[in-house]
Amino acid sequence: MPTTLAYISPVVMLMLSNVFMTFAWYGHLKFKSVPLIAVILISWSIALFEYMLAVPANRIGSEVYTTAQLKTIQEVITLTVFAGFSVLYLKENLTLTTLAGFGLIALGAALVFRG
Repeated sequence: MPTTLAYISPVVMLMLSNVFMTFAWYGHLKFKSVPLIAVILISWSIALFEYMLAVPANRIGSEVYTTAQLKTIQEVITLTVFAGFSVLYLKENLTLTTLAGFGLIALGAALVFRG
């Protein structure tokens, strides 16, 4: 019988992994004067930590979630982390159109878990 930890730990690990991945993919946008090769190497270094969290999160999560559910959890977390990152770190505004699009994706996520 799966424990509560089997349901919660993958979600927490995916949240942390998404923070690392968001910085790896988009953090360099504040440092456009840094050479691209340096940005790539730094991003790969950050992404290593992301993989060290995401891979075990999916392995543990597969005990209690389907792969479609795991992917859906990851996508909703990605959008949430990205929204916060873009506002807090990149100082960009979230438009109503963007929020509506994210909301539709969240609605799609709800459908995956309903079935």
